[in-house]
Amino acid sequence: MRIRPVYKSVREHSMTRKTTVVLGMLGPTLDTGKTAERWSRWRPSVALCQHEDLIVDRFELLYQRRFEGLAETVMGDVRRASPETDIRGHVVEVDDPWDFEAVYGALHDFARAYPFAPDREDYLVHITTGTHVAQICLFLLTESRYFPGRLIQTSPPKRDREELAAGSFTIIDLDLSKYDRIASRFQKEQREGVSFLKSGIDTRNAAYNRLIERIEHVAIASRAPILLMGPTGAGKSQLARKIYDLKKGRRQVGGDFVDLNCATIRGDGAMSALFGHTKGSFTGALQDRPGLLRKAHEGVLFLDEIGELGADEQAMLLRAIEEKAFLPVGSDREVRSEFQLLAGTNRDLALEVLAGRFREDLLARINLWTFRLPGLRERVEDIEPNLDYELDASARLLGVRITMSRDARARFLEFATSREAVWPGNFRDFNAAVTRMATLAPGGRIGVPIVEEEIERLVEAWRRAPAAGGRTFAGGGAAGEGSDGDDLVVAALGARRAAALDPFDRVQLAEVLRVLKGARSLSEAGRVLFAASRAKKKSVNDADRLRKYLARFDIDWSEVAGAG
Repeated sequence: MRIRPVYKSVREHSMTRKTTVVLGMLGPTLDTGKTAERWSRWRPSVALCQHEDLIVDRFELLYQRRFEGLAETVMGDVRRASPETDIRGHVVEVDDPWDFEAVYGALHDFARAYPFAPDREDYLVHITTGTHVAQICLFLLTESRYFPGRLIQTSPPKRDREELAAGSFTIIDLDLSKYDRIASRFQKEQREGVSFLKSGIDTRNAAYNRLIERIEHVAIASRAPILLMGPTGAGKSQLARKIYDLKKGRRQVGGDFVDLNCATIRGDGAMSALFGHTKGSFTGALQDRPGLLRKAHEGVLFLDEIGELGADEQAMLLRAIEEKAFLPVGSDREVRSEFQLLAGTNRDLALEVLAGRFREDLLARINLWTFRLPGLRERVEDIEPNLDYELDASARLLGVRITMSRDARARFLEFATSREAVWPGNFRDFNAAVTRMATLAPGGRIGVPIVEEEIERLVEAWRRAPAAGGRTFAGGGAAGEGSDGDDLVVAALGARRAAALDPFDRVQLAEVLRVLKGARSLSEAGRVLFAASRAKKKSVNDADRLRKYLARFDIDWSEVAGAG
């Protein structure tokens, strides 16, 4: 018998490292033995706990009930050979251990029920024992992250050694592989994940569906920052929460979902809200404050409107992302926080970098995975399924069944999908419209008069709406219909005049208005808009050129000026 010594340094190290947990199948052939002679044989499950350079804190031994006696012997031997290892047995019953589907299903059920805590524990899945079918299933379940760990394979000692040793072990980094027999199971899981991110709405827009599929894949596979771009009301906040819930359901995060709209904080309040502060660090700091980054430890931090952060906050955030460490306001002691960042913006951050309002290095760090959510006008085929979703939501809110007459439904959809319906607030406007109709509907049935009243309300509200402050973004249709640039066109001309424009003129005017919103003067806007042509001229008058363009639409510079 060979007992691994427990060194003081090992115990001290265990206070700072994660707990190491091994999950493995009992090997009825390799692990067998009841007499004293068993200690002269290499038994992989016992030997795994005898390596001086591998501390196994807990061993989850899976076995069939008919091998319970052997399992008790092996667990007892592990306790003798490695007193610091907590070994636990789990019955995983399979009628035929060579039936691929049966074994996979049993191990899949075990994985779904097991309380994984990857933020506190490292998992090693032992694939030396068990049938070949069980080993393949363990491989696949680890690859698909149902077992959120790495594979470990053990080998017997070399024959030329005089003294019996624990053998050797190898920790394996997985390469992605495909297995046709269970491909449908993975596809089903992916479909469920995609549907979850869409709140169960059967969306019809092909581009949007492809976008959500890609987001689902990245959300499961990566812990890198994700940047969600899109106009106000496109659903960035809701999607960020869904991404967190999806990762939480897969046990990929153990902490909280923490969100903040960066447009609501300024100055010392911004630094304090994000990074915390110490008591007395500034006027009004009456006690320590942990800050949102610390609150998001081992979870997800969603910073909406990240383009609104000041320069100091951007610098601190960059360091927190790269080094997982930062200094609270007034403190000289670093605080560490492991979080995944999700960011949202309706601005074109590349243009913000050129204008000196956003750090180029921070954009590079959060721009690995960037997804642009389209506005409602870009997804008119999804208006009808979203109408059904919002009616159900209103029913839950009001506590009564909500329906629409056939004529009322047809009239609302005719308006909602027409050019007259600009939806500047996107799904926020849409949700509000359905909620109002449902609330006013007698007996919970929405008729044509209720729909006509709501249409009149929307058209008037859009006609009188002030110019939107958001900027558009790169990535397809930036200044076109359905984007924040389109909102500016409607605000400047009114819904009816905007609808009468040719698409070419509308897109061009939207881009001009967008640049004007971020410029301090007509000349500054002209330098951006005419950058190529002005370089070929000896003398330029960008302001006059731009003023004449605006006059074509009866737009005065002073009415649209003002950087966000």
